[in-house]
Amino acid sequence: MIRYGIISTAQVVPRFVAGVKESQSGEVVALASRNLAKAQQVATELDIPKAYGSYEELYADSTIDIVYIATYNQGHYAAAKQALSAGKSVLLEKPFTLAAAEAEELFALAKAKGLFLMEAQKALFLPATTAVRQGIAAGVIGEVKRIESVTSYPHIDHISWFHDLAAGGGVLRSSGSYPLQYMQQITGEKITSITGTSIMPAGESDLQTTLALQLGEGILASVFLTVELDLPSQMTIYGTKGKIVIPHFWKADRVSFEPTGEVNQRFFPFDSEFVYEVEHVNDCLKKGRSQSPVMTPELTIETVKQVEGLYHSWQ
Repeated sequence: MIRYGIISTAQVVPRFVAGVKESQSGEVVALASRNLAKAQQVATELDIPKAYGSYEELYADSTIDIVYIATYNQGHYAAAKQALSAGKSVLLEKPFTLAAAEAEELFALAKAKGLFLMEAQKALFLPATTAVRQGIAAGVIGEVKRIESVTSYPHIDHISWFHDLAAGGGVLRSSGSYPLQYMQQITGEKITSITGTSIMPAGESDLQTTLALQLGEGILASVFLTVELDLPSQMTIYGTKGKIVIPHFWKADRVSFEPTGEVNQRFFPFDSEFVYEVEHVNDCLKKGRSQSPVMTPELTIETVKQVEGLYHSWQ
């Protein structure tokens, strides 16, 4: 069994724990928060054996194989650096870091210490994602020419730091990694150009963002992210012979393949969408890998660079 320690009591934690339990090859043995009472409460609710009132105590726990870090965005870099320095492998939630230099430093540190480090990008490991990638490669919709992605998350007030740009708030930092990395995964093409505009109240983070990008030489794509509108969230891939529609692509349990004149629905049921990412991490650790062959350091670093560059252009 691969033994996980968790940093944070954020709302994503129960869903991640469910994924570890569903994996059958991992277990969560400890959870840490700056508030011991909160850590104890969440650990009890999720049936986690140990609770710590500091991150340092969890990093010092010799029973832990890997640390899952789900702190607020600005805290990712410091927590991951501390964990790696303490000799722990790390699964770090998106956005990986707020600056490319920080991402490069973390991967260099992990390499120097022979530790595993990966950005937590559950979308790339879903069976639905594999089916989409295989369908595109098989030419089910012909040659891909256009991709449109819409992510709508209108109920954001429960995230106290969302409007704080310095804290890593904003719709692009919160949700941008999903479509940017997903599009590259399913097409096998890299982003060759990217531009964008955003709605940013003075002194605050972005509430709406739209991106225009090119993948490889022949695919144009658009990404729309919003917390101000309640829209259907999905990705649509247009080819010369039809389209593929993926509702809630970052946690998809179904895909609609629609070659010209047909509609073929495929379903991929699961209890937790995190299970496939967890199984991949477990497999990497069992094989002694220091990085993922799927969610590679190169993909993470390039995404951080793109997002960082867009924010700099808007300020």
